[in-house]
Amino acid sequence: MLQHQVKNHGIPEMKINNMLDTAREFFHLPDEERLKFRSTDPNSVIRLVTGFQDKTRNIFVSRQSLKFHSHPVEEYKSHWPSNPPSFRENVGEYSASVREVEVAILEAISESLGLERDYIDKILKGHYVSINYYPACQESELDVTYGVRTHTDPTIITILMQDDVPGLQVINDDKWINVNPLPNAVVVHVGDILQALSNYRYKSLLHQAIVNCEKERVSIASYCYPSDDAMIGPAKKLVGKDHPAIYKDFTYREFHESMWRVKCSTAKRLDLFRARAD
Repeated sequence: MLQHQVKNHGIPEMKINNMLDTAREFFHLPDEERLKFRSTDPNSVIRLVTGFQDKTRNIFVSRQSLKFHSHPVEEYKSHWPSNPPSFRENVGEYSASVREVEVAILEAISESLGLERDYIDKILKGHYVSINYYPACQESELDVTYGVRTHTDPTIITILMQDDVPGLQVINDDKWINVNPLPNAVVVHVGDILQALSNYRYKSLLHQAIVNCEKERVSIASYCYPSDDAMIGPAKKLVGKDHPAIYKDFTYREFHESMWRVKCSTAKRLDLFRARAD
């Protein structure tokens, strides 16, 4: 399992539509209203990230993203935007529903690995949401325009809700393929942490986003991550003579700190924690 689109997940269609509408409303606000949340501190409770040009690689990344903690909702709600007025209510309701989907999927994954049903749930800390806005193609003197560059997610799993505008691409047999949105379906990505916990039985998903030259695009990514002191080595039941440990034990805090040193490099983040061959 790298990526699946999941229907019949239990998130009411109304909550999905409210969430997508609220996201569009936020990114259509005047600049001075949105830019109140701009920050370069990755540890901020909430921060707005804007597009940028990488002239060294001749790349233009065209995306605005509002990133914030969302679980437990009541703990973080006061930090969220109060404009548009529906933001806190709609985001809170959607986040609570996604949390239920996340727990159900993680229980199923644990059982698929032959582990206790709550094995992964025991190390969970919470949710981190990224509301992503991709404007229609912008003029750029650089060679390539991305919505998001090629990367894997530093998560256990990521649950992604897309609007009806295509843009997500995943790698398959060394070829990029489009993940065309299905109405009311969520896309589930395997992240780096699940790859380590499963001793590579689940592989993190290499993906990117491209921009559409005719329409704007919105997506909602809900990231599932462990507590800082959670131990992230391969589960002991998944290690044996025929399946030696690929990764050593490490805490999520160690992984998170290393992530910012190697940025979004697809393989190097986990390579730093590979077990030594005897």
